[in-house]
Amino acid sequence: MDSLIKAIVTALDIVEGDLLGASTNHGKRIAVLCAKMGERLGKSPDEITSLAVCALLHDNALTEYIMSERIGGFHDPAMKKHCEYGQRNVDTLQLKTGVKDFILYHHECADGSGPFGIKEGEGPLEAELITIADSLDVSCHLQGLEPEDLPDIHRVIAKRTGRLYSTAASKAMLEILDLPMLCSLKDDVIVETAKTAIPSWIVNADEKICFNLAGFISRIIDYKSVFTCRHSTQIANKAWFMGEYYKYEAEERTKLYLAAALHDIGKLATPLAILEKPDKLSNTEFLIIKEHSRLTWELLKEIEGFETICTWASSHHEKLDGSGYPFGKKADELDFNSRLLTCIDIYQAVSEDRPYHPGRNHRDTMEILCEMANNGKVDSVIVTDMDIALAPYDGGDLPSPQDS
Repeated sequence: MDSLIKAIVTALDIVEGDLLGASTNHGKRIAVLCAKMGERLGKSPDEITSLAVCALLHDNALTEYIMSERIGGFHDPAMKKHCEYGQRNVDTLQLKTGVKDFILYHHECADGSGPFGIKEGEGPLEAELITIADSLDVSCHLQGLEPEDLPDIHRVIAKRTGRLYSTAASKAMLEILDLPMLCSLKDDVIVETAKTAIPSWIVNADEKICFNLAGFISRIIDYKSVFTCRHSTQIANKAWFMGEYYKYEAEERTKLYLAAALHDIGKLATPLAILEKPDKLSNTEFLIIKEHSRLTWELLKEIEGFETICTWASSHHEKLDGSGYPFGKKADELDFNSRLLTCIDIYQAVSEDRPYHPGRNHRDTMEILCEMANNGKVDSVIVTDMDIALAPYDGGDLPSPQDS
């Protein structure tokens, strides 16, 4: 499961770069620094894992926060909502030790001038560790520093202690941020550094944790654009619903649900201007957006046990006649669930509001799918089944399986 989290973090780093101009591998650097500080402070392996996962995911609510600002839900220059949403999301993960307020208070200052007014020692030490690591990386660009810069960084830490950083967090950072550590944070080695520094997080991928992860991932993906703010969630819900229609066993249905939630993780690398363009895409823009399926495959293919999920998730734009992407697979290369996710993705995209078309009801949506089936692009049996199964919802949202 830690491989999936690291894939999510890679995607988050892409989003931060696109939306905020943040440096690459930001989450990995914060997690490495926090894991090492936790180790120096005598934390147990499970406690270090929980701290490192929270550090990796400290900006997990970035897209949701920015979306709330864009649609006028609130105006929050102190980013309270960013912290609140992020804490809510990690609370759903089954970590072995408590993570209360680790992310909620990661923008607090030692002198109480942060968004929640929490002073040094009033919140968890883990939040203070994430704070100092995050702040230093953002303000000092740790990945680009050279050995001669180390004394200056130590002076910055000392100067900020008591105002921005707690005494305990500063002491821990000064103890672990030596020359080898600084060199290990560079972009060309940080992936390997993270593999050795961050303990593995292993959980049994039961139905509950898969639901939680799917919701967690869908919120990150969907909230990048106002036009996709329920897309992955609804595809996952419809995939679960169709799995029940086909009387799948629980394990296959859960895998299909997770694949559906992950199918557009590669779209986090697609520029927002393209996602929300109201006019027809240029050839160059279409080539860019097509890359999201390949990136989904790249992000998921190294995750042990996710081979089938990766195939289903990354094949959602393939067509039976070979005209799809990213691999141009044909009918004999596409299993039933790959075909099913393709049909569900088309149904959802066609039925929801997009920059280039208004939402459609079930009948209008099915006319488009039926035409594609008649042209040999999608599975006609699946299209017929979806017409029967989804008609009662008339193109609207399906409830989460957790609510049923």
